[in-house]
Amino acid sequence: MKKTPRPSRTTSARRTPSVAAPTPKYIFVVGGVMSGVGKGVTASSIACVLQARGLRVTALKIDPYINVDAGTMNPTEHGEVFVLREGLETDQDMGNYERFLNLDLPAKNYMTTGSVYLSVIKKERNLEYGGKNVEVVPDIPLEVIRRIKTAAQDAIADVALIEVGGTVGEYQNILFLEAIRMMKQEAPADVVTVMVSYLPVPGSIGEMKTKPTQTAARTLNSAGVFADMIIARSSVPVDDKRKAKIATFCNVRQENVISAPDVESIYDIPINFEKDNLSQRLCELLGLPAKGQADLGAWKRFVAKQKAAKVNSKQEVTIAVVGKYFTTGDFVLSDVYLSVIESIKYSAYALGLKPTIVYRSSVDFTDKKRCKELDAYDGILVPGGFGATGIPGKLNVIEYARTKKIPYFGICYGMQLAVLEFAKNVLGLKQASTEEIDPKAKDLVVHIMDEQREKIAHSDLGGTMRLGEYPAVLAAGSLARSAYKSAEIIERHRHRYEINNDYVPALRDRGVVFSGTSPDGRLMEIMELSRETHPFFVGTQFHPEFLARPLRPHPLFTAFVKAAYEEGK
Repeated sequence: MKKTPRPSRTTSARRTPSVAAPTPKYIFVVGGVMSGVGKGVTASSIACVLQARGLRVTALKIDPYINVDAGTMNPTEHGEVFVLREGLETDQDMGNYERFLNLDLPAKNYMTTGSVYLSVIKKERNLEYGGKNVEVVPDIPLEVIRRIKTAAQDAIADVALIEVGGTVGEYQNILFLEAIRMMKQEAPADVVTVMVSYLPVPGSIGEMKTKPTQTAARTLNSAGVFADMIIARSSVPVDDKRKAKIATFCNVRQENVISAPDVESIYDIPINFEKDNLSQRLCELLGLPAKGQADLGAWKRFVAKQKAAKVNSKQEVTIAVVGKYFTTGDFVLSDVYLSVIESIKYSAYALGLKPTIVYRSSVDFTDKKRCKELDAYDGILVPGGFGATGIPGKLNVIEYARTKKIPYFGICYGMQLAVLEFAKNVLGLKQASTEEIDPKAKDLVVHIMDEQREKIAHSDLGGTMRLGEYPAVLAAGSLARSAYKSAEIIERHRHRYEINNDYVPALRDRGVVFSGTSPDGRLMEIMELSRETHPFFVGTQFHPEFLARPLRPHPLFTAFVKAAYEEGK
C-alpha cells in the first residue's frame, strides 16, 4: 500500500527566526570512560538549548555496529527500536532527539558502520569511484562526512549535532573519530568536540577521581581528536578543584568543564546546562552570535508540571506495562519500552497526575490465578513485540482487563492479541491464533500481510516490515475520533501481520469497533469496545508512542491515562 503524501512536520513548535550562519557548524559528542552515563540525553539537551537560542538545529546518531539498521537486534540487547517517519529503524537516541527538539528527523540523520560500508561497497560496484583503489581510510570516513554534511545542508541547519556511539578507545568507532579529525582539519572553526565522561566516587575512598577522564582524553587525543568541552558526569556536582585538574590534564579551558550530576529527571538537564551557560560557551567556540539567553520558557513550564505532578500523591494514576522484554539476567531493562513509558508520563503530567508505572513480565501471568494482581492498577498497557514467548500470559491479562473493566491500551501486538482474545472467548473460536505463532491454526484471526509473505519466504527480513508513516481514517462517534479530534490521522508503523478481514464482520457483530482503518478500508488500524461496554479498551496497529513529545502529548495516551485515573478513583 502506497503512503499518502503529507505536509512536512519537521518544523519546531518553537519557530523563532534562525540566526544566520555562513556555513553549518558541527558539534560531535563522544563518550569517555564507560557507556550508559547519558551521552544520548546529553546530546539531546545540547541540541535543545541551542535551539532555544533561535538556532536551527538538527541531530544525527552514528552507531558503531555492523547491523545496517537497528531493526534486526533483540530489544533486550540494545533497547527500543525507534522508527522514523520515513520508516528507518533506528537506535532509541533518535527518539530522544525528536522529543527534545520537538522535530521529526529524516532517515539520513542516522547511520551505522554497516550502512556506511554498504554504501561504499555499492558505489564501488557501480564504478562510482572511477576505478580507483577503494580503501577503509579515507573512503569510509569520507562517506561519513558526506552523510553528515548532506543532513546539515538539507535541514538548512545552523548547527548539526552528531553523537558518536560507543566509548572512546573502542576499535568499533575509530573510523568515526577519523571523520571528526578530517572535518576539524578542513574547517577548524566549524567543528567542536564534546566528550561526556564519568567521574567515579568510589565508596571506599570517598573522593571524586579524575584519572579515568584523563585517560579517556589521552585516548581521544591519540586518534587526532581533542575535546573542546568535557561534560563531567557524576553522582554529585563536580567541584572547582576537580574542574581545574581536568582542565590542566585534558587540555580544555576550566569554564568548558561542565558539571553534570545525577538529576531527578532527564528533562532537568537542559535547564541545568544553561545554569552553566553551556549554549553560550558552545556559540563562542563555534563563532556564533552568543548574546542573550536561551528561551526555555515552554520547556521550564513542562518541567514545572512534571515536578508538581510528582509530589501530588492525591492525584496518582498507576499503570501496569505488561511486556515480554523486561528481564535481562537479574536486571530489569525498561529501555525496551522507553517511548511507551515516556508517553504515559507526558500525558499524566499534562493532566496534572502523578504517574506510577509498574513493569510486569507477561510470563508471570501464564497462571490465570495471578491475574488478580492486576486489580492493583488503574490501567493496563500491552506494548508491541514479536514471537510466541509470553503470549499465553498476555492473553490472560487482556481477558482480565476486558472482563473486569480495567482500562486497556494495546499497541501493535497488543492490538492483535486483543482481537485474538476476543475471538477466542467471545466468538468461541477456541483454536484461533495468529499466523506468527501457529501458521497451521484453524482460525488465523491475525495473518501475515500479503506483501510480506514473499519476503518471509525468501528470508528478506531486514528493513522490510510495513514501516513508517501511513494514514488512517477514523469512524464518527468513536473513542479514537473523540481523542484525536480529527477524521484522519497519520501514524508510524512497524509490523508484518494484520487482522484477517475474513473475521472482521463476525467481530463487529459481537461488539468490536474497528474505529480506524486505512483509507481504502483494507487494513484495521484501531480496534475498540464501545464506552457502553467498557470504560476504555483500545488497540492500535501503529505505534503512537513514536509521536508523543514532552510539549505535545499523544491524544490516545492522554485519553487512556485519563480513563485509568477516573476508573481508579
